[in-house]
Amino acid sequence: MSYVTEQILESLRDARVRKGFSQRELSARSGVPQSHISKIESGGVDLRMSSLIALARVLDLELFVAPKKSVPAIKSIIRSSNGTHNNGLSDESEQMSPAYQLEEDDDD
Repeated sequence: MSYVTEQILESLRDARVRKGFSQRELSARSGVPQSHISKIESGGVDLRMSSLIALARVLDLELFVAPKKSVPAIKSIIRSSNGTHNNGLSDESEQMSPAYQLEEDDDD
């Protein structure tokens, strides 16, 4: 399993735990079968876009595609909207990373 895939699965699992949902409750709210959620979280099945969108909606996550050059500005906005402390970083922003990020290219 790739690092990017692991990040996505970890983000989904962490969001589910933060919301206090069991896999069964997430299943009932999202329409994604609990057995599929279990396989997604363990990396036992490829995550389909339709399942990702359904789970993200219930977990109050937003999926978006952004130009690579905009990522630093987006991260800055996220940090500032979370409030800051500890050298300018909030506890949430220290742990926050994009669920998916393209590899760096040298062709820019």
